[in-house]
Amino acid sequence: MAPGATVLDADGLRLSADEKAFFRDADPFGFILFSRNIKSADQTRALCGDLRDAVGRDCLITIDQEGGRVQRLRSPLARDWMAPLDHVAQAGAAAERAIYLRYRLIAAELQDLGIDSNCAPVGDVLTPDTHPFLKNRCYGDQPEQVVRLARAVAQAHLDGGVLPVLKHIPGHGRAMADSHKDLPHVGAALAALQAQDFTVFKALNDLPLGMTAHLVYTALDELPATLSPSVMALVRHDIGFDGVIMTDDISMKALSGSPAQNAAAARSAGCDLVLYCNATLAERHAVAEAAGRMDSAGLARATAALAQRQSPKPLDTQAAEAELTALMGGKVYV
Repeated sequence: MAPGATVLDADGLRLSADEKAFFRDADPFGFILFSRNIKSADQTRALCGDLRDAVGRDCLITIDQEGGRVQRLRSPLARDWMAPLDHVAQAGAAAERAIYLRYRLIAAELQDLGIDSNCAPVGDVLTPDTHPFLKNRCYGDQPEQVVRLARAVAQAHLDGGVLPVLKHIPGHGRAMADSHKDLPHVGAALAALQAQDFTVFKALNDLPLGMTAHLVYTALDELPATLSPSVMALVRHDIGFDGVIMTDDISMKALSGSPAQNAAAARSAGCDLVLYCNATLAERHAVAEAAGRMDSAGLARATAALAQRQSPKPLDTQAAEAELTALMGGKVYV
C-alpha cells in the first residue's frame, strides 16, 4: 500500500502511545521536526528512531534549518548562523562557495541527528516590497544570482546526504503580506512573473522536492497557489518541476476553510503531499483521512526523490570552517 500523502509532526520530545498508534495507521510519507522536538542529540536521534519505527520504514524526516531566524536547531547542537541574505552580503564575490560551505556544515549537523531533509533552498527573488517575514531569508534580487546560490545550497545538502526541499514554488518574493497570518495577493502580469519569479524554479526544476507558496497570483487564478489546479499545472508543465510537491503548512492563516478541506483541495490541485503542523491528534487524523494515500505518479516521484538520498561525501569539518571563516572575513556566526 502507498504511504499516506502527508508530512506530519510530533507533539514533544518522544512519541506518545497514541501518536505511535496514529502514525502506524496513517502511515505518513514523512515527518517534520520543530524546536519543541529537540532537547539533546541523543533524544533527537531517539525521536527520529521512534518516527521511523512507527511507520516501519526509513522515511524522510525534514526540518526548517535555513539559518538566521528560521532555524530549529541551535547551539550547542548546531551553529547559530546569520540570516541567509546577510551571509550573502558578507561573502560578496565569494558568496557561492561560502553558501555551499554553510549548508554543507548544516547538512552534517542534520545527518548526525538522523534528519535527512531540510526545507531549503529558498528560491524566492527579493523585491523592494518583499514582506519582512521572508526578506532576509532570500539570497538576492536578481534571478540569475538566486539560481546560482540556490543551486549551491541544494548541492551542499545532496553532498551531505540530506534531501533539499526547494521553496516556495512558484515564487513568494512579490508577496507583501505574511502568509502565516494573511493571504497575499500578487497582481503582477504573467510575463513579469515568468521573467523573474518563475524562471528561478524553472532553472531548478530537477531538484527532488519542492514546497508550495500560499498566495494568489491574480494573473493565473483567484485561488491560492497551493489549492489551484491551474497554478499546479503551470508548475508541472511550464516550469517543468517533476519532483515531489509538498504544500507549505496548511495550518497557516493564508488558507481559509478547515485543514481537512484544504488538504483535500491541495491534493485535487495536484500536490503530492500535505504538510500539516501544530495541531491536535484529532485534527491530524482528519487531515490524514482527507489527504488520502499517494497516487502512482506521486509515488514514482517520491521513489525517485528518495533515491537521491545518498551517504554523505567525506567532509573535513575543520578545513571547511576555516575556509568559510576566511571567505567571510572572520564573521560567520551570530
